[in-house]
Amino acid sequence: MKRYHDCPQILRDFLTYHETIKGQSQLTISEYYLDLRMFLRFIQLMRGDMPIDTRLDEIDIKRIDLNFVREITTSEIFDFLSYLANDRNPEPDSPAPDLGISASSRARKLSAIKSFYKYLTVRTKQLTENPVADLEYPKLRKSLPKYLTLDQASRLLQCVSGVNEKRDYAILMLFLNCGIRRSELVGLNVADVYEDRIRVIGKGNKERFVYFGSACRKAIDAYIVERNKLVLTDNRALFGSRNGNRISVSAVHRLVDKALLQAGLDTTQYSAHKLRHTAATMMLSGGVDVKTVQEVLGHENLNTTQIYTHIENTELKIAAEANPLSKLDFSDGFDENS
Repeated sequence: MKRYHDCPQILRDFLTYHETIKGQSQLTISEYYLDLRMFLRFIQLMRGDMPIDTRLDEIDIKRIDLNFVREITTSEIFDFLSYLANDRNPEPDSPAPDLGISASSRARKLSAIKSFYKYLTVRTKQLTENPVADLEYPKLRKSLPKYLTLDQASRLLQCVSGVNEKRDYAILMLFLNCGIRRSELVGLNVADVYEDRIRVIGKGNKERFVYFGSACRKAIDAYIVERNKLVLTDNRALFGSRNGNRISVSAVHRLVDKALLQAGLDTTQYSAHKLRHTAATMMLSGGVDVKTVQEVLGHENLNTTQIYTHIENTELKIAAEANPLSKLDFSDGFDENS
């Protein structure tokens, strides 16, 4: 926790709890840290004897204690959410910024605050009152996740090239066949690959096995020949980078973008995460039931997986309307008495 040196002890304890007891990923811990640090800085700014134009990142919160947190009111939390919606600058370097952050970003920050107070009231019982217990999340615009069609996915795989061709092809095959997350792919070790499946460590350090077909197995086998020639700083890693380290999330992002561009696909619309959406959609298209897809993707809640059934319903409707016979109508000639 040395990297969170500017935290008050009460926040450090919360982060340690989620890291060591809840087993949350470093990415989740970092997001909690950034969101709650901003929240506490804002409250201190509103209460403090300092100029109103003081920058949030200049505010020291190390002296904040339990009493400070106990006195935070629901009204102050509403002020923070209002600041995020109307005054927060998402692009500090922009000459003419569009102030206010998205509903999804505000929901994430509120989720962090709710987790913080749940820890203080339910887990450690340091507080008795929870000012965010009944607060609703910002209303989010519901949209269907984007995904590649079968033709686009095929084109993507056919366009892979370059010095890391076998590695990149194997990575894309794992995304499209197994629907794993980028962080899960980065964490794969050589020992996690079995004859017909991979062992994946997902969110909350939860382990699951994901099966793959013969084409994916062939792609992995072709890459393993090259992998066995590499010596990495972490030699357990399945996928390495050109600097000899375990491949990073940002490196995966770049290689996917490169393949998308080579396939003539818009990188502002598609990404590694969209390949996960593609895998889920293809599974449902192939007749896999939604509960099984939930297990494959590692979703904790079935509702998260069910959004893909809406995609399927939309595709079925489009397919029905594309049928030329759907445009023919001879009902006017029917005899009502027949």
